[in-house]
Amino acid sequence: MVLYVLRALFVLLMAALGWFYIAHVAAGGEPGTSGVSFVMPATIAVSLLFIAADVFSPRRKLSILAGSFFGLLVGIAIAYALSFVVSLLVDNYYHPQLIKASEVGPRSDAIKGFIDMIIGVVSCYLSISFVLQTKDDFRFIVPYVEFSKQTKGARPILLDTSVLIDGRIADIVPTGLIESQLVVPNFVVDELQAVADSADRLKRNRGRRGLDILARLRKNERAEVLLYDSPRAADDAGVDHQLVQLAKVLNARVLTNDYNLNKVAQLSGVDVVNINDLSSALRPALVAGEKMRIQITKAGEEPGQGVGYLDDGTMVVVEQARPFISQEVEFVVTRALQTSAGRMIFGRLASESAPVPTERRPSAPVTPPSVPAMKK
Repeated sequence: MVLYVLRALFVLLMAALGWFYIAHVAAGGEPGTSGVSFVMPATIAVSLLFIAADVFSPRRKLSILAGSFFGLLVGIAIAYALSFVVSLLVDNYYHPQLIKASEVGPRSDAIKGFIDMIIGVVSCYLSISFVLQTKDDFRFIVPYVEFSKQTKGARPILLDTSVLIDGRIADIVPTGLIESQLVVPNFVVDELQAVADSADRLKRNRGRRGLDILARLRKNERAEVLLYDSPRAADDAGVDHQLVQLAKVLNARVLTNDYNLNKVAQLSGVDVVNINDLSSALRPALVAGEKMRIQITKAGEEPGQGVGYLDDGTMVVVEQARPFISQEVEFVVTRALQTSAGRMIFGRLASESAPVPTERRPSAPVTPPSVPAMKK
């Protein structure tokens, strides 16, 4: 919205400069001067040309006040420096031998003022627009000079799709452990929406869970969540690639529990916070013998195994649970395995509370015992 207002003011100022030339130069001296009638259309055309070039250039979000002020200072400095060049060129053009001496002073001064104002407006506009579209919200500037990456302080954290679906970030933020700004790029939100609209029920539930977690984070007073409108990638780059590239631009860290993204980011020199490693360091290990309930969704790789998933996506492998697919069972934890790729829980059915399967194999027919014949 601010850029639209800036562009409209730029066109109006350029039109006013054209009217200034007509009123003070042509009308005051020679009304019939050739080319005067085209001054205002020419200035408007120049302004539209610069705006068209600006619209088709890449844009980035920024700090409006600081960027505008700094761009204005740079534009004025450039216009002041170019005014000396304009003065030399005009004085050389209006040579006393070519024009009457009485007309040299007023005519050249008017031309200089007109050209100086044109250059001043154009340079200020281009400087403000350039600063607004290239300066980043997340970089420290003094002014517009980025500190080195070794500067200490909270750096923004980019959230991956897997972290939002996982959901544990919504429990970590209220503790105050994370003080950095949480940034959710637009392509991550788009991927969540695509997963939430999937025809597969499991994927659909995971996508909706990720959107719900994002809504919880935005309502949390201790979380500073920013939906970042990142420029669209020129090619069909994946979400992982776009995250890594955006992390480099913003000098940010990536929060994920995706093992592949973790490795790719590390190879690209991007700092990664793996939520599985954080969970492994903070959460106590499950005690063998602890009872839990899980819904068996599919068969395991080994004979008799049943596999289910917790709400956070943790895989649970239960021995002898294959007959209870699509049923909820109670099991006893035997061991838990935590790696950077995620956590797996192994257990066995709790015999005293195991449900009876709906289908049973037919048992072998029982042959009644033979009764000895009675002697008469």
